[in-house]
Amino acid sequence: MANLIFAEENGRTITTDDKIFSTNKLAQEMIARVGKDKVANATIGALLDDNGKLVVLSSVVKVLKELGPEDYAEYAPIAGVPSFLESVKKVVFGSYQPKAHVEAVSTPGGTGAIHNIIQNYTRRGDAVLTSDWYWGPYSTIAHEIERKIATYPLFDNDFRFNHRAFAEKVEELLGQQDRLVIILNTPAHNPTGYTWSAEDWDHVVTTLKNTAAADKKRKIVLAADIAYIDFAGDEEEYRSFLPQIDVELPENLMMTIAFSMSKGFTMYGMRAGAALCLSRNPEVAKEFKTLCSLSARGTWSNCTRASMVAMAHICQDPDLWQQVREERAKYREMLIRRGRAFTEAAREAGLLTTPYDAGFFISIPCLNSDDVAAVLNEDGIFPVALGKGLRVSLASISEEWCRIIPAKMAAAIKKVNGN
Repeated sequence: MANLIFAEENGRTITTDDKIFSTNKLAQEMIARVGKDKVANATIGALLDDNGKLVVLSSVVKVLKELGPEDYAEYAPIAGVPSFLESVKKVVFGSYQPKAHVEAVSTPGGTGAIHNIIQNYTRRGDAVLTSDWYWGPYSTIAHEIERKIATYPLFDNDFRFNHRAFAEKVEELLGQQDRLVIILNTPAHNPTGYTWSAEDWDHVVTTLKNTAAADKKRKIVLAADIAYIDFAGDEEEYRSFLPQIDVELPENLMMTIAFSMSKGFTMYGMRAGAALCLSRNPEVAKEFKTLCSLSARGTWSNCTRASMVAMAHICQDPDLWQQVREERAKYREMLIRRGRAFTEAAREAGLLTTPYDAGFFISIPCLNSDDVAAVLNEDGIFPVALGKGLRVSLASISEEWCRIIPAKMAAAIKKVNGN
């Protein structure tokens, strides 16, 4: 919007065109014209079955239906229902027992957790660091509270984690500001499907420890956005990074986690999640809970009680918890098959992709992504055009489409870019 009529811009880039939703609208319009079976709507960030129906865990639905009026009508505490907060720790850490003091505060999904971490650990005008491939709403969240996003190249020339670029950008930003929040979206990074390895985590933690120790006036907060962790693969294997962030740290370095139950519990619309911190200093952990609760009160106030109570019931009942995990595993395997099918077809078609490990999305680096997407749209294929390429939601298309799309993409890129 070039000219506001009555509102204030407040340093934001204001647009009415959300790429994901506008592309989804185009896909829906084509489905209405030619039929669902002729369209691959690869925009949706929710898990659909091969018939295009939203996957909702029946074990979770059963618990929701058994809630009493007081479970969904009563106000929830600002910080979250206590049994939910304990369940969050169980879900996030699995069998791992943290050595640090852990505090959690409820948020409306992982989005709210990212908001509260940025709000409380940066100043107005500060840059928040993430990779150059990133989930677009990070920028929206930052700009809405008068911060900005800075990026480093996620991959080096061999498509491995670019730890040198990461370290250089951390040092650069801390030369301009005395505090820094860093967002790592892993495992199953959105939008690339990349997962930080143990070696990658070693580079990250070593860089941050050394940087923090070099100047005690600096304050650094690492936020691990683990939204897709329960659809990445083996639940324990994909939590193996936790000991690497639960270590003795300089006092001016803190680890935090953004948790969302949207994916793992298929409750996208019920908006529940949590911001967690790990600190060896109990006062730092206490301060985290106080400030995140204050921010919650000043924005959304409190979260949806029904979702919190439902998750607490599930986690407190061993049989229910086992049912959820078994049902989730079935759909996780479906997603893994799709990822395998897409990457195999991409290799056969000579299509370059980001190094996909797991999760809902994979990306295809290319120039002129809007033009390439327009060519694909004519063929009934609807990815999301990003600044660095195209994002494909493996979560929302069938395994059959995963085998078809790569060759179509390779042809579209060649048609637009000539290579």
